[in-house]
Formats: sequence, structure tokens, C-alpha cells
Amino acid sequence: MTLIGQTIAMIVFVWFCMKFIWPPILEALEERQKQIEEGLAAADKGQESLVRATAEAEGIIDEARKQATGILDQAHTRANEIVADGKSDGVKERERQLSAAIAEIEQEANRAREELRGQVAAIAIASAEKILQREIDSKVHDDILGKLAQEL
Repeated sequence: MTLIGQTIAMIVFVWFCMKFIWPPILEALEERQKQIEEGLAAADKGQESLVRATAEAEGIIDEARKQATGILDQAHTRANEIVADGKSDGVKERERQLSAAIAEIEQEANRAREELRGQVAAIAIASAEKILQREIDSKVHDDILGKLAQEL
């Protein structure tokens, strides 16, 4: 009888556990399993998002590098243009100053020639006066002085 009583008590206990205790435990286990699966799925999505974000960041960095390279190339090009403009402006200024110096030299040479002509003419007149004082024929001397003045 004890054995039958214990068997019945065990059957009742198993039935009670299966009816009232086991379902909440299974439900909790299933819920926990579902949470773990969702966590793993979220982790996979997070990993995929991280990979995408990393790739996107690398793309943005590459684009920024290309833009920086383009900006540097433009800066170098502009610097070369500025240097070339400066050189051409310097050449133009040098040519202008050279032309002005040549014109000034020509003016000084012309002034010197005119001054020399004047001095030669004065010497010629002085010489002519001395010659005229010695000789009487003034027409011949005037003609000689006119020719001399035209040659100078």
C-alpha cells in the first residue's frame, strides 16, 4: 500500500507539475530563447550596419581625399598662373623701362648732338670771323660757312 500511495502521490505530483508548474517554465524558456534569437539577429544587423557604415565612411574619406587632391591641384595651378603672370608682368615692366631708357638715351644723344652742333657752329663762326678779318671777300666766306652749317 505504501508503494501504491507513493505511486499515486507521485502521479498527482507529476500531473500537478505538468499542469501548473511546467507550462510557465516552458513559456519562460521559450521567451528567453526568443529574446536570445532577437538579440543575435540584432547583433547580426548591428554587425551588418557596422560593415555598411565602415564602407560608407571609407567612401566618404576617399571622396574627401579626392576633393583635397583636387583642391591642392587647383591651388598649384593657380600658384603657377600667378607666378607666370608675375613673370610676364615683370617682363613687360622691364621692356617698358628699357624702352623708356632707350628713348631717354636717344634724347640725351640728340641734345648732345645739338649742343655739339651749336659749339661747332660757334667755333666755325669764330674761325670765320678770324678768316674774314684777314680776307675781304665775304660772299665766299658766307657760302663756305653755309655749307659747313648744313653739313653739321
